[in-house]
Amino acid sequence: MKKQECIACGWIYDPEMGAPDQGIDPGTAWEDVPDDFTCPLCGVGKDQFEELD
Repeated sequence: MKKQECIACGWIYDPEMGAPDQGIDPGTAWEDVPDDFTCPLCGVGKDQFEELD
């Protein structure tokens, strides 16, 4: 599972960590994160994230 970076603010979604404050459990792949997910720092949508190498 690859990490995703918010292109607006640089926050990184790490699938191993999840986003517990937003109800995303550790181990949740990006594909399984709900489409209405927003960046916890700047609030942009899931479509504003890019995969990190």
